[in-house]
Amino acid sequence: MKIIFMGTPDFSVGTLEALIAAGHEVCLAVTQPDKPKGRGKEMQFPPVKEAALLHGIEVFQPRKVREPKNVEKLRGYQADVIVVVAFGQILPKEILQMAPYGCVNVHASLLPKYRGAAPIQWAILNGESVTGVTTMQMDEGIDTGDMLKKTEVEISPQETGESLHDKLAAAGAMLCVETLKGLEEGTVVPEKQGESPTAYAKMLTKQLGDIDWTRPAAEIERLVRGLNSWPGAYTNWDGKVLKIWKARVAEEEKARKAGLDMTETDAARVTLPGYVAFVERDAFYVRTGSGLLQVEEVQVPGKKRMETGAFLRGYALPVGTRFVQNTV
Repeated sequence: MKIIFMGTPDFSVGTLEALIAAGHEVCLAVTQPDKPKGRGKEMQFPPVKEAALLHGIEVFQPRKVREPKNVEKLRGYQADVIVVVAFGQILPKEILQMAPYGCVNVHASLLPKYRGAAPIQWAILNGESVTGVTTMQMDEGIDTGDMLKKTEVEISPQETGESLHDKLAAAGAMLCVETLKGLEEGTVVPEKQGESPTAYAKMLTKQLGDIDWTRPAAEIERLVRGLNSWPGAYTNWDGKVLKIWKARVAEEEKARKAGLDMTETDAARVTLPGYVAFVERDAFYVRTGSGLLQVEEVQVPGKKRMETGAFLRGYALPVGTRFVQNTV
């Protein structure tokens, strides 16, 4: 097929590479404009642009693809299909209906679950054990088009947002190739979506990572995993932001044993959410609204991520230390 590919981040690159490897003609890669990054604010190419240029594919970076001149530019390529993977702009009807096979989207959830901008992370945050990828025929709604093909991906107990991203990117690339083959052969039967059983998977913000210690330990543990690698889960520790990169739900027995050596004041404190209840050589335990959170990897401002054992060798963290939500 002759394809216009529309995508921007790392998640999109695998599908672009798979389409090229499958022998399709990608005549144009449409992606978001370059953006400044880092302290030097140097302009950086989107990942899709980097990949396209390596393959000698023409790149188009419109600020608003829906502008009439941009729509007409796309029309001039006379593509058979437009493949869209995390492009980042809403497409108008003129583009959705431009190609004979329409616009095929690769979405990182088992639709109609988790429509929206961050389906990968919200699947972890909500405690799902299985997610997947859906290809769909795009319409004017947000992730509401007819479903074409699906594939399931298991979410492991240690899954992070980053590791699940990579799994789904690979699964989506394969599924897109299978979908286009099915469309060409007429073997794919579009399926209407029903109502979504889950809330809209809203875009991630830094504020989402601010740990509310009154929540259950299991929920906070999922927050730590789901927001790894961005924006990360964090808490306020003595006026500093402490990021927590790895944690697990701990046994209550540890707190009971620790209580034998506590002062009366500490014993009263550590029954409250946000207080350090117990410290070992390689971990510390924080009381939550339900249960204890065992913290195993952290990061202090200006330092790299480190295992908690290394952190405790460099910083004092006595029982009764309090973590709170940030106010900004």
